[in-house]
Amino acid sequence: MDNNELANYEPKSRDSFRFWSAVSIRFSDQDPLGHINNVAYAAYIEAARTMFLGGLLDSKTNQNIDFVLASVTIDYIKEAYYPGIIDVGARLVRIGNKSIVSGYSAFLGDDCIATSTSTNVFFDPTQHCSVSVPDNVRSALLADPLQENRSQQYSRNY
Repeated sequence: MDNNELANYEPKSRDSFRFWSAVSIRFSDQDPLGHINNVAYAAYIEAARTMFLGGLLDSKTNQNIDFVLASVTIDYIKEAYYPGIIDVGARLVRIGNKSIVSGYSAFLGDDCIATSTSTNVFFDPTQHCSVSVPDNVRSALLADPLQENRSQQYSRNY
């Protein structure tokens, strides 16, 4: 699969995703109007992003490699209210030389309430410089960009 095929998806469709994270809407997520506040959406996307990406790097195979968040965009589609469960779908959108772009959509029931993209840059934490996407990570992502067949669960190199 190439980057053109990866980016060709419909973010407002549940069918575009296989990797899901369920996130509870908290009472404190509301703004004075009773809507879910915009910063809460960022937290929902973050929860899904950490689950989606936290397992791509094997600390034995990918020593001295991690990734940092370089960019996040969120488009707010529809109002949402407390209480409820937000289902956030995650997928690969693009893979570059030193970064990946992942896509997210938040659903309340069948309604898409927000879409998002994030760019993560791979880097060497000891040298504080960006590095190429490891070959094993690139291969795994290109073979299964929706991560529907991932066997490794969330983990970090801490």
